[in-house]
Amino acid sequence: MSGIAGFYHPEKNFMKREEASHRQLRLFQRRLQGRGPDDDGTYLSAHCGLVHSRLSSLPPDPDKAAVLADRREHQPAFLRRGDVSCALVMDGELYNKKELEQEFAAALEGTDRPGDAMVMLAGYLTLGADFIRKVNGVFSAAVYDRQSNILLLYRDRLGVRPLFFTSAGEDVLFASEIKALLSYPGVTARLDRDGLNEIFALGPARTPGKGVFLDIEEIRPGHFLRISPEGVKDLTYWQLESLPHEDSQAETVEKTAFLIQDAVRRQLKPEFPVCTFLSGGVDSSLVSAICAAELKKQNRRLTTFSFEFQDSEKFFRPSSCQPSLDAPYVRKMVQFLDSDHSILTCTSRDQFDALNASVEAHDLPCMADVDSSMLFFCRQVGVRCRAALTGECADEIFGGYPWFHRPEFLKTRAFPWSLDPDARKALLKDDFAAELNMEEYAAQAYEASRAETPLLPGESQEQSERRVLSYLNLRWFMQTLLNRMDRDAAAGRLTARVPFADYRIVEYLWNVPWEIRAKGGVAKALLREAGRGLLPDEILFRKKSPYPKTYDTGYEAMVAGALRRVLEDSSSPILPFLDREKTEKFLSGPADYGRPWYGQLMAAPQMMAYILQLNHWLKTYHVTIL
Repeated sequence: MSGIAGFYHPEKNFMKREEASHRQLRLFQRRLQGRGPDDDGTYLSAHCGLVHSRLSSLPPDPDKAAVLADRREHQPAFLRRGDVSCALVMDGELYNKKELEQEFAAALEGTDRPGDAMVMLAGYLTLGADFIRKVNGVFSAAVYDRQSNILLLYRDRLGVRPLFFTSAGEDVLFASEIKALLSYPGVTARLDRDGLNEIFALGPARTPGKGVFLDIEEIRPGHFLRISPEGVKDLTYWQLESLPHEDSQAETVEKTAFLIQDAVRRQLKPEFPVCTFLSGGVDSSLVSAICAAELKKQNRRLTTFSFEFQDSEKFFRPSSCQPSLDAPYVRKMVQFLDSDHSILTCTSRDQFDALNASVEAHDLPCMADVDSSMLFFCRQVGVRCRAALTGECADEIFGGYPWFHRPEFLKTRAFPWSLDPDARKALLKDDFAAELNMEEYAAQAYEASRAETPLLPGESQEQSERRVLSYLNLRWFMQTLLNRMDRDAAAGRLTARVPFADYRIVEYLWNVPWEIRAKGGVAKALLREAGRGLLPDEILFRKKSPYPKTYDTGYEAMVAGALRRVLEDSSSPILPFLDREKTEKFLSGPADYGRPWYGQLMAAPQMMAYILQLNHWLKTYHVTIL
């Protein structure tokens, strides 16, 4: 995990104000220390400044090989071949580094065991800007070509790592986190009507490419920016392509199994220890089983962590979305894997206390306690391990959510995880909600994504609608969960790896017909078939149960009490948007845990927590409403 930032102007000479420029780079570093507290470096030339802050992967008692491997990741990285001299900073990891080293060997000549950043630079010097098409990994990266005076900003294909950009006057700025951009003179936290709609009509999701704040954008997944004296160009280097699926059922299972196992193996870096998050569901269990088998070959034992809430057995309420507790299945998997296992317990107070910290990790309101509890867990894991493999993204790719399996969702032209606009307006003033026209904003966002879905000519209407549904999940819902995983892991001094987000898996599954993905009406049937022999059947065919949330009424009382205090404080910046009478009535009535307003887990208590996060965000970031 790292943080990167920088500034660029094609004509301005930053060296004329060298001291001030270095001071700004150091300020970037301080703002990004949450992502990288262990190592840092800067680069400054006439037209560009770069900064890097890095989280070390070293274990508590590292051996010499690990220390040397860690040092090779120091950045910025520099490489010169002929007349071309380049600098690079990146947040990320390469998963096909060995192949890339061989392909770019000429540019790396004389470099002893290069780190990931140096290999990226060698790719640029060998193939130019399009080298990124060769890279398998997760990354945000900035390459500055001094001779051509070009800055290139890259983001990985699925948006696992973040990269925001804006301008201050004519200076182009970029950073892993918005808080770094806000440290630059002339960049302020402003919110216009569209920004308010991002928060109230779509949040905690947000439109791809939007940074919510006015004039702050995010590089879209699979894109890069080319910034030069000629201006700024947004270029696409990867997008999904719809093609006929020609593999048989058996071939599809075999290829899927290979891709999953290969993705997990590539993300097990032998120099550094790793752990896995183990919920007892098929996704995390499959990742853990592959890891355990690989580590066993090296006479190493896998470390696993599971998460649960204090007194979960006492407060748990089974539902169609969350039919069972994880604990019994975790115990079976720990025994099966023979892993070094720890159970991490979160109290209602823990997740309540972390609500504000999760906002500051995102620089935006996020998934309420679904986020804050994950942040709490990541902090506990980060004390013991610096890298964790997770089961995130399998549901979006293989079709695990309820909305993939209910016919009405194929006929509803709206985001399936956020169908009830009335729930979103439950606490808002009527005139404010009417002025925003939240339903229209959400509908336009939906239709825009629907229109860009790559369809396959000749498919049936149902098949096309399934492609739309899959595309919406990849571009919207999965991105929200990837943001959550990235920011919470970073706040916990942890690098989270997501093998299911390997773009090769996504590309292949995109064209697999639903009849194979969900054969016999079984959710994620293809994933389960690909996992045969790796897991006990009881785990392999367990009904989906999402990330746990608390049902403790004590937590509900905490957020309700905090929201009442917000109402009583005349300086609360959220007050212009809230209807006091509706909010008091909402707080006094019994919370509806079974009617989510976002996803599967965010119901009434999470609505209150989201409003608390929003109030904290407006106050802490001194947001100006335009």
